[in-house]
Amino acid sequence: MDDFFTGGDSGLVIDWTQMPTYNTIMSVAAGAGLIFVVMIGRALTRSERFKPEGWALTAGVLGFLLTVTGLHMTLTWPFARYFPFDNIVFGETSLAFGVLLLATALYLWKRGDQITEAEDRAAEAASVAGPLGVFVVGLGLALFGIAAAGLIFQLFAAPPEEPVAGSFAGSPMIEAVFISGLFALIGLGAVLFPFALRTFSSLGRLTPLVRTVGILWLVAGIVFLLFGAMNFYTHIGLIVNTMPEA
Repeated sequence: MDDFFTGGDSGLVIDWTQMPTYNTIMSVAAGAGLIFVVMIGRALTRSERFKPEGWALTAGVLGFLLTVTGLHMTLTWPFARYFPFDNIVFGETSLAFGVLLLATALYLWKRGDQITEAEDRAAEAASVAGPLGVFVVGLGLALFGIAAAGLIFQLFAAPPEEPVAGSFAGSPMIEAVFISGLFALIGLGAVLFPFALRTFSSLGRLTPLVRTVGILWLVAGIVFLLFGAMNFYTHIGLIVNTMPEA
């Protein structure tokens, strides 16, 4: 250990001034963003009035949070001293998702009337999102890579000083399987996304492929949101338990 992480009889000690940590809000925003995608998809296929401005504001808020935090983590690597892989896992993925949400917000705010005036609103939205399919598939494959790395190298295990998650510190595969499984679910939905767009329509019932993508992202989004919310407690506890003595 170096002067950043120290151990010994007193347990783990972390100089938090050298490791800015904000993947808590990133997790909440990412989870909410996945739920948002499912919700807007459902809204487009239903007969009730669709207000693009409201959806644009939501996408803008979530996209801003993910873009700013993801960009900062991607460019500055705040975890470089001890958890450098976290800068890739959380920073780059949040940046990509954030920019996609910002693009969605911009389109809905400026051109949302094209959707509301279309006979098939879902198909209209799908035709606009179609060209992004290549990038989304690429992100899905990247998430598969992250999931594989998490399992092979047993990443994501919390130290015993962290409340709740630290209870599994002696079995690192538990949290590795949990987090890697979430990334794999999102990645599978991303790989299927462009194919689901081809059958996305407001006219008729949703196809099994569209439903599958929606279920994958909804489940992963809910878990990420709840996990991120819990981490506001567990990360504060970790900080309290590992602060250097004055």
